Amino acid sequence: MKDLRRYLVLKYIQYLVLSSSNAVSTFLGLLGSLYTIIILQSAKVSSKSTVVLISSLAKADILVSVSIVSEMVVWAFDVGTSSTAFTSALLQNLLTANTHISCLLLSCVAFEAYLITFFPTESRHLRTVKNARLTSRIIWILVIAECALFQTDDLLMASSTSAPTQSPCILLSHFPSTAAALLRSLSYFLGILLRIVNVYIYYKIFFSMSNR
Repeated sequence: MKDLRRYLVLKYIQYLVLSSSNAVSTFLGLLGSLYTIIILQSAKVSSKSTVVLISSLAKADILVSVSIVSEMVVWAFDVGTSSTAFTSALLQNLLTANTHISCLLLSCVAFEAYLITFFPTESRHLRTVKNARLTSRIIWILVIAECALFQTDDLLMASSTSAPTQSPCILLSHFPSTAAALLRSLSYFLGILLRIVNVYIYYKIFFSMSNR
């Protein structure tokens, strides 16, 4: 559990403290996720709701690995310009999906820590493995749908630049573009809100433990 706590601290720094990811934090995050996945295979680790959330958090870095490997393949084989634009948009959307999944899962872990600290008995029926798995699935589904919308918007935008002004592609691109713009704005404000909520939760937990 100490290793899992260190991993959570690393992820909190990577996604909720740093304003943006860098090469060092990304590399350390990938190593931490790989190590965590290995640890979770051990029979010594009991199946708890927090462990389920941490496992899903570690698996989210698979999106980062796919993005990095794909970028290396594109660079190595010198793919054409149009394919490169498509791939670049896809890789960026995968990184965005990874960030959003990680932030939401970290917030779920923080909320569970809050319930354990202040409402240990009352929240026991909520803090179950079944609910943790359901929460993880919902987060993955929602974020993957968001990623698909962003990718569709990027594809339609790329098509509209090479199409005539009155082309149906331009007319079709209005709705996905508007939805994607609204979703990006919502994600930005949600990210700020999650940072504030996480700071507040751990502030309350820290002073509660100190008073005890």
